[in-house]
Amino acid sequence: MSKDFEVCWEGRLPAAPEVVWDAITVHCGGWLWPIAYEPGVGGTEAGLTAAGGTVTTWEPSRHFATRATDGTGFNELDYRLEPSGTGTYLLYRHRGVMGGDYALELDACRRHTAFYYHSLGQYVRHFAGREAVYGTAEAPEISAHGGFATLRRALGVADDVAVGDRVRLTPVGPAPIEGVVDYADETFLGVRGADALYRFYGRDAWKWPVGVALHLFADGGDAAVGETWQTWLDGVFATEAVA
Repeated sequence: MSKDFEVCWEGRLPAAPEVVWDAITVHCGGWLWPIAYEPGVGGTEAGLTAAGGTVTTWEPSRHFATRATDGTGFNELDYRLEPSGTGTYLLYRHRGVMGGDYALELDACRRHTAFYYHSLGQYVRHFAGREAVYGTAEAPEISAHGGFATLRRALGVADDVAVGDRVRLTPVGPAPIEGVVDYADETFLGVRGADALYRFYGRDAWKWPVGVALHLFADGGDAAVGETWQTWLDGVFATEAVA
């Protein structure tokens, strides 16, 4: 049975409200995934939801909201921005309808939200205003069972890696990655390079395949980067399947 849900995130971001506003409404591909919003109330949203939605509030650098509906329910995002010293205090609220295993999906939504808005903080601190080449890849279904540990081993990540550690990730196919760990827990790993954010999703925690997202800010970023990582992931878990 479907049920309504609400997930919130709030915290201080290290950038002025106009910078955060730009990241939320224009440069989502730098920290979340590419989404296009037509400016102004009544403007269209494309890329956030499958059916598309509508901008319901547009108060630049202060308040932004969207709503989408389909045959099964609704999806609403609401962002309220307040100046906080040299930064911004953001209050984010996500409301909608969930079906299936409600407790599992709600836990996944909460934990993904925490990771995404941490990534927003990394973007506005280190890459504000920069366009990103976005790539993503999802491992085969077998990765839904213990796949995050397999992914970390294949990347060459130590079991005790912690935020602040410098790392050199060594996937075969994609080029080695030099960077610093900016997020690390049992479900997600974030690595920030000089010109990129690398995000690794241990969605096997919810019996879903693990995944990778890449936000590349260097000029000449490879638009086929997701395909390269997809080939690598498929190979990693083909080996696992045989083993």
